[in-house]
Amino acid sequence: MHDLIIVGAGPIGIACGIEAKKKNLSYLIFDKGTLVNSLYNYPQNMTFFSTSDKLEIGNVPFISHNSKPTRAEALEYYRRVALHWELKLNLYESIDTILKTNEKFVIHTPKGNYYSRNIVIATGFYDRPFLLNVPGETLPKVKHYYTEPHPYFGMDLVVVGSANSAVDAALETYRKGAKSVTMIVREKEIGKNVKYWARPDIINRIEEGSIKSFFNARITKIEEKFVYFEDSKESYTIPNDFVLAMTGYEPNFKMLEEIGVSFHNDEHKTPIYNPNTMESNAKGVYLAGVVCGGYKTNKWFIENSREHASVIINAISN
Repeated sequence: MHDLIIVGAGPIGIACGIEAKKKNLSYLIFDKGTLVNSLYNYPQNMTFFSTSDKLEIGNVPFISHNSKPTRAEALEYYRRVALHWELKLNLYESIDTILKTNEKFVIHTPKGNYYSRNIVIATGFYDRPFLLNVPGETLPKVKHYYTEPHPYFGMDLVVVGSANSAVDAALETYRKGAKSVTMIVREKEIGKNVKYWARPDIINRIEEGSIKSFFNARITKIEEKFVYFEDSKESYTIPNDFVLAMTGYEPNFKMLEEIGVSFHNDEHKTPIYNPNTMESNAKGVYLAGVVCGGYKTNKWFIENSREHASVIINAISN
């Protein structure tokens, strides 16, 4: 019987494990992928918006070569944190079900059953992309994650979206030799929250015609050699080799619902929880990190949700 089981080995899940260890609580951290799996799936050349000090956890210094750390530096840092604190990690072990019985939780995975008095959900959102829901989306040429530009050299590429991930993908593939880059954007303009150094860059590339763009537009069908889409003016068909659907991601609402977490009746489907303890309406179920924002995935980041860990562990230990 553990005091708590933490679902998600991202930075916030790691922080919860560290705080639990400080309080001598029995804990395990589970993840269906690797350590900080979401960060691992970021583009290889990504630079964080935050400075390294705002990404620190567990009183382990994060020193980067530049003012803003890279993906590679972050992966190295969180490996070092896990080793320093000798965290109990069950990586590549997905959770099938979580059941509540007689004041305890039974966690079932392909490797067996685990028991805990409390559950901490720190799953983030990056592993569940929003789908386009159009014919052809299941073709191998359609990608919901972008890692590096090399595979798109000499290719006709469509990038869907206007937020940071879409802008980064469009700029990098254009500069690394894509035959053509076309952005298809549902909104009327490039996102206002795009990194301040990237937004003017993408706008200039669009204005000069280096990157084509269609706003207030949506894809209607994808085929092996073509993409079909429409805007407020007309319908289009363009040659295409790959589609990067950078359409955003959502939390694992299904898991939350299955363990009894309720939601506010708002547009963001915000989970109900007590901000003083981070405990949800389901007794013994605590929420940490991005998952607290529901669909509003730009509300919580590493720097402003690190404190969730100490709040949760104090509530459990008291």
